[in-house]
Amino acid sequence: MNAQITQTTSFIGGRHVPSLTTYANVDPATGDHLGDVSRGGPDEVDRAVTAAARAQQEWKRSSTEQRSKLLVTTAEVIRANRDEMASLESEDTGKPLTQAYADVDVCARYFEFYGHAIESYYGHSIPMSEDMHVYTRREPYGVTGHIVAWNYPLQLIGRAAATSLATGNCAVAKPADETPRSTVRLAELIHSVGFPDGAFNVVTGLGAEAGAALAAHPGIAHLGFVGSTQIGSQIAHAAADRVIPTVLELGGKSANIVFSDADVDAAIPSLVRSIIQNAGQTCSAGSRLIVAHDIHAEVVEKMAAAMDKVTIGYGIDDPMLGPLISAKQATRVEGFLSDIGSAQIVTGGTRPEGLADDLIGGAFITPTLVDNVSPGSTLAQEEVFGPVVVAMGFGDEEEAVSLANGTDYGLISALWTQNLSRAHRVAAEVEAGQIFVNTYGAGGGVELPFGGFKKSGYGREKSIEALDEYTQTKTVVVKL
Repeated sequence: MNAQITQTTSFIGGRHVPSLTTYANVDPATGDHLGDVSRGGPDEVDRAVTAAARAQQEWKRSSTEQRSKLLVTTAEVIRANRDEMASLESEDTGKPLTQAYADVDVCARYFEFYGHAIESYYGHSIPMSEDMHVYTRREPYGVTGHIVAWNYPLQLIGRAAATSLATGNCAVAKPADETPRSTVRLAELIHSVGFPDGAFNVVTGLGAEAGAALAAHPGIAHLGFVGSTQIGSQIAHAAADRVIPTVLELGGKSANIVFSDADVDAAIPSLVRSIIQNAGQTCSAGSRLIVAHDIHAEVVEKMAAAMDKVTIGYGIDDPMLGPLISAKQATRVEGFLSDIGSAQIVTGGTRPEGLADDLIGGAFITPTLVDNVSPGSTLAQEEVFGPVVVAMGFGDEEEAVSLANGTDYGLISALWTQNLSRAHRVAAEVEAGQIFVNTYGAGGGVELPFGGFKKSGYGREKSIEALDEYTQTKTVVVKL
């Protein structure tokens, strides 16, 4: 995207498409104006779906070799524009520059991974009788729609676009209202390597307008959504109305379960990172700390000490913790902390002091640890989406599992123990889509199936399993 362009526009059919109305893109660190964003709506969505459908007629007949080459080349051009992409991501989201670079790298990795994987993705031959030849084909759905959250714009749209294009679909993406720029830039790069015009389109705008229009469009054959459980339910209803499949990656209230035999000093850095990563605005954030009674005080003390050392500032300056996405989100987090009952805030819970003058109006919240939280309280049950972790204790393994499973969510959990038998036993009992042992997260985890249990959503992204999500099985039976 040319540095002179101050308006971020939709990208449809290989061209920038401005809208008659715009809204402001706000820097979450300062409250300053980053430029205007085209406020696309049903007309732009219809134009994008039409462009994608036209491109799909060509793309679905492409060879896996052709798809592979273009996907891998896309990864290369993303890396070639790494500095620019990271800067856009850091400015829009407020996240530290190191984290923004990691997001660019993971986005590129998705295109590389699926560019290689698609050449080894086959149907099956099914044995029946000697006079019957039966086989399956994996075929694309058509035009896929993608509505993603603002916390990891490049990662979220990268994994969706790469999988959709690899399997012969074409796509229309609606980035979050607050973070459109890196997604539009990605569309430019995808177009530049030789994909058909309209293979990947982006409609910028507001969720209630452009997002709703995309979810309801009759030309969309498959929907993907990343965001809140509340909106995910609406997306699922829109998909059900038209009987189309959908992949939902929704909220989380992920638990770190620390057993008494854990290596506490080795665990603390991961425990802290799991809640300050992206300012805690992560569906898989380690927002619940469930600790054995006999080491509870030690873990809380060491966690608080580590959180007190977290540096805070403007994302481009690469601190450990940047601002939340908006002033509205910061106020929401403060609302959770205003009524904690008998629990105690051990550290944090305030706006930071000592920031530079231009950051005083930014959406910053200090890393926060709240101890002795009731498992049934709002703070322990609902997704705060900020750098806030709640701590509670347990007596035995059964209670630990009960606490871990005691929310509506089931996205990620981590177990901290040196007992291998316990690790496998508890991993089987905890209700979550991913279980980590003595670690948390996997640096993007492109190779790992990712998705939730319960109200954390359904379907799987990442890994080879995602290819199944974006294709439908056709069975062919031939009488010989």
